[in-house]
Amino acid sequence: MIKNPLSAERIKRDGALWGNRTIAQGAWQKASEQADEVAIYLEGEPAITYASIAEEARRLVTGLQQLGMTSGDVISFQLPNWREAVVVDIAASALGLIVNPVIPIYRDHELRFILKDARTRLIYIPQQVRSLEFPSMLDALRRELPDLEYVVTVRAEREYSGMLCYEDLVNNAPVGVASLPQVDPNSIKAILYTSGTTGTPKAVMHSHNTLARVIQNSLDYWQMDERDVMLMPSPVTHITGYGSGMVLPFVTPVKSALMARWDADAAVAFINAVGATASVGATPFLVELVAAAKRHHTGLPSMRLFACGGAAVPPQVIHDACEALDNCRAFRVYGSTETPVITLGFVGDGQQTLAAETDGLIYAYEVKILDEQGREVAPGVDGEIAARGAGMMLGYADPQQNAQAHDAEGFFLTGDIGHVTPDNAILITDRKKDIIIRGGENISAKEIEDVLHDHPDIREVAVVAMPHERLGEGVCAYIVATSADSTLDLAAVARFADEAQLARQKIPQHIELVSALPRTASGKVRKDVLRRQIRELLAGGGAS
Repeated sequence: MIKNPLSAERIKRDGALWGNRTIAQGAWQKASEQADEVAIYLEGEPAITYASIAEEARRLVTGLQQLGMTSGDVISFQLPNWREAVVVDIAASALGLIVNPVIPIYRDHELRFILKDARTRLIYIPQQVRSLEFPSMLDALRRELPDLEYVVTVRAEREYSGMLCYEDLVNNAPVGVASLPQVDPNSIKAILYTSGTTGTPKAVMHSHNTLARVIQNSLDYWQMDERDVMLMPSPVTHITGYGSGMVLPFVTPVKSALMARWDADAAVAFINAVGATASVGATPFLVELVAAAKRHHTGLPSMRLFACGGAAVPPQVIHDACEALDNCRAFRVYGSTETPVITLGFVGDGQQTLAAETDGLIYAYEVKILDEQGREVAPGVDGEIAARGAGMMLGYADPQQNAQAHDAEGFFLTGDIGHVTPDNAILITDRKKDIIIRGGENISAKEIEDVLHDHPDIREVAVVAMPHERLGEGVCAYIVATSADSTLDLAAVARFADEAQLARQKIPQHIELVSALPRTASGKVRKDVLRRQIRELLAGGGAS
């Protein structure tokens, strides 16, 4: 049994801001009061109504009870943005099960660790997603996972030995709501593993209350209501897709619209078809959506909000989106799986520059900036960003990791470096472990990236430390050019950086042209991979 680290002090501090209802309770109420209304739009499939999804969840509850699943058991799902994932989440909520969403592109190495660490008792898998075939992968892993009793296939075209079928589990009479167990809204609802760039993944625990609070913060600030539809292309196995795609329709008046696979041209058609008004996603989603809208000669008039985060967001991306889309305010936001949406962006008239050049306005969180000794720094001075609020995680499942991640006042130590501006916005300047130490001087990789992103021949760039014989570390830029036949070279990049008046020590000494940057499942650039690659290249004499 996973221990809930929720303290009496935390309840006292945040309890008044929690709704104290489970996701399932929200689903049952919606089914009773808004039975035939749309909860979630799907591409190429009938929309999910509140009544239909609640009934299917109650049928799945019966199937899970027959398997002996009880409160506190962990169930994982490695599904695309399908209807069944929504059903799984509601049914788990109704029984007090802990859901563990797993990114579908994870393979043996990641999956083995997650399922073992979470002590997963049941997992839902598709038959195949792209080139990855799941039943054989799970079959090979089961002998190493003593806690895993059940593997359930979803939308499989055939049966697999030793595995159950989702369709059989829902082929039951729906359980009566009155007979369901009482589930504490402060209990652990979900465990999501961080897709950090280094180290062992960490099990982030959220409750019904913390998840609902995060979503309500966004709705309050963005003034969203029953007229809004949240486009969600991010995986429902990631905190963004999970909260704003699956939880949102059952705890707020807002509908969602799930995309099973990102395609910018399809997104344009989907937005116009369902009248989507908002979205939250990483930089590539916004960049590609704007480009597709231009191709289709549409300003996506229904869209009014696009919150962009999870990776570096060049200011020009925000400006381009605001200019290309008729009524949409694009803006940067900042948060993490542990502390979702600490900032919620600038959306007011005359705030486009703030929306583009800061990482958003602090909302519903307390934030402080700390030096290396954990002391608060002066206003405007860079330090580690620490935050706490009613939407932050319960904690990590590993008590030691949890203790190390917080200060004495319960603030989560984000590992991001930045400062708070006079506008009460956060401006991130680097990762705590993503700095270049050149001759004893700390250099911000992000500062260099922001300059290079303005080069017309550069589509994406990631700056990392590389070994330097004399100074310890130098500056290396991995670049994705705007054209496959680009002739961009180091001299041109250095000249551009010099003309932008970067300090000489910040100008790249080496570049690597690549077709794509390695990323985590949530879209963050794997700088650990890039640092390793440049070390190996230099060690082999492949660069000077």
